[in-house]
Amino acid sequence: MPKLKEFADVKEARSEWQSLVKQIRHHDKLYYQKDAPEISDAEYDALRRRLEALEAQFPELQTPDSPTQTVGAAPLETFAKVRHKVPMLSLNNAMSEEEVRDWDERIRRFLGLTEDEEIKYVCEQKIDGLSFSARYENGEFVLGLTRGDGEVGEVITENLKQVRGFPHTLKGKPPAILEVRGEVFMSHKNFKALNETRDDEEKFANPRNAAAGSLRQLDSSITAERNLQYFVYSWGEVSERLGNTQSDYMKAFAAFGLKTNAHVITLSLEEMMRFYEKRYQERPALDFDIDGVVYKVDRLDWQERLGTVGRAPRWAIAHKFPAEQAKTVLEDIDIQVGRTGTLTPVARLRPVNVGGVMVANATLHNEDEIARKDVRIGDTVIIQRAGDVIPQIVSVEPSKPRGKHTYHMPDHCPVCGSLAVREEGEVARRCTGGLMCDAQIVERLRHFVSRHALDIEGLGEKQIEAFWRDGLIKTVVDIFHLPEKLEDIESREGWGKKSADNLMAAIETARDVPLEKFIFALGIRHVGEITAKLLARYYGSYGAWIAAMQQLPKGGEALEELDRIDSIGPKVAGAIADFFREPHNVNIVHALAKLLRIKDVEAVAGNSPISGKTVVFTGTLPTLTRPEAKARAESLGAHVASSVSAKTDYVVAGEDAGSKLKKAKELGVQILNEEEWLTLIEGKK
Repeated sequence: MPKLKEFADVKEARSEWQSLVKQIRHHDKLYYQKDAPEISDAEYDALRRRLEALEAQFPELQTPDSPTQTVGAAPLETFAKVRHKVPMLSLNNAMSEEEVRDWDERIRRFLGLTEDEEIKYVCEQKIDGLSFSARYENGEFVLGLTRGDGEVGEVITENLKQVRGFPHTLKGKPPAILEVRGEVFMSHKNFKALNETRDDEEKFANPRNAAAGSLRQLDSSITAERNLQYFVYSWGEVSERLGNTQSDYMKAFAAFGLKTNAHVITLSLEEMMRFYEKRYQERPALDFDIDGVVYKVDRLDWQERLGTVGRAPRWAIAHKFPAEQAKTVLEDIDIQVGRTGTLTPVARLRPVNVGGVMVANATLHNEDEIARKDVRIGDTVIIQRAGDVIPQIVSVEPSKPRGKHTYHMPDHCPVCGSLAVREEGEVARRCTGGLMCDAQIVERLRHFVSRHALDIEGLGEKQIEAFWRDGLIKTVVDIFHLPEKLEDIESREGWGKKSADNLMAAIETARDVPLEKFIFALGIRHVGEITAKLLARYYGSYGAWIAAMQQLPKGGEALEELDRIDSIGPKVAGAIADFFREPHNVNIVHALAKLLRIKDVEAVAGNSPISGKTVVFTGTLPTLTRPEAKARAESLGAHVASSVSAKTDYVVAGEDAGSKLKKAKELGVQILNEEEWLTLIEGKK
């Protein structure tokens, strides 16, 4: 256990206890729910061990919901939840041979054994993946769960079926009820292939995160594409006994067609240490991650006698491998811009050997991470290979001279010079110059010609990348100048006169574009098809829309007006304003408008008494649902807004109408109940 500072009493120690609990819960949520840890396993283990030591010194601090007494994190609301028939426990960790020997001594004392009496231990490699529970009834797989908080797990039945080699039906004669526990993981080869298909800011940090993110997909077809693997190593509810030892159960599982984790039976601590050392030496050659070795008492009657303490069994322990670390100098921090505009800081290091690999670069994740660790250019830093894949900076070496200046993320994109903004509630800073930024342009071009945007057939991913690489198109405007390069296109490999003519025809067809598709095609952050349609309906014409958009960067009433459009909140309004704050974005929009024939929104129900009027609904209406009322109003040509202003024509108020009704009265806006509203729009007397 880590040595604690001296505390005068429990009152003085409570502040540190509260801080540790808060930190651990934060990291548990990131690890178990979001599959996006901010710190290394070694850093996390240090926090937890410090909490354990503090509670050992002051037992009165320990509460039933302390991280030392609980497992994982609460299941996500997006998944169905099921209570485990038998709780899924976690394991205590040993960080040294001495701690393993202490554990063995505690077991002997508990069982009343002398040093000369044999204890058989099962030794397993500790797979670094996502824990699962799989329930079989009469040999058929019926339910898959994540660990969750140890008591309740998330349902992942269909996803678990997609794991490579996972049996849907067991062989032989399994018990009527058999619940096995194991680990889903991803090989290094498949992890590398997966990351090559993802944008820089979307890359998984290590195979464990990739496996967890893949298994916890709402769409099981995505899981099927990820080439996951599994091992089983334990069990929960079983309707009949399969033997008297841990190893008996592993043999039975293998006979049923389940893949079991590699293990050996040992009789002495020296044999355990040899197994540990062998696995540690073999670790770099494995195609999957292991982060230690697990030791378990083999005899089940002894396991039952030993029982559990807190969140972990007494009869098992995880002997963790030491983190592979090295010290070097941080020489610079570069900024990489991903294909969707995210700015990611990358540490440029004085090359150093970490676990047999020369490391010259390391991720710094984001500006919050830099500030938390107070990393500065010129610092001596401790480097660690996270999950044996992506190096990261663990901390600054405090005994060495510090860099003089605190690092600040740039507020402009290093690629195109556009403003780089960080939205409230997000850790990423993003470039706003998407239509001109070379780092993003290929992705923007793909979006612009996609089926739901301008739908230019013949310009797929490969063609876009090739045309951009060879200089035929640099911005979306250049697409409409491709007819001037017809001969060049016809002569390209894989092209000919017919395919080139077809492309020219598709480009010509795309010149006639509805306003809503044009807005969507621009790729403004947070502006999807629905928002684009709302904007198009609200403004009606390209002229009215662009005039309003050019006022947005000035803020004030212009931004408030956008915020009032139904379903467009401050976050979306801010993103649109950021886009139009960049002059080159505006210039490209104007250039496109000259090349395209942008169709105004057709006048809907032009003779309707509410055509062109702005309507706000508030409260609960007697017979109409809110979506139904909005849809009917829009079909009659009205603009449905989410807030009341002096520009509002009608407020339709139901029961429990609150602040919107009050504001309407203050502004003198005409207020209608549902009956009056229906009379107005249906012409009833």
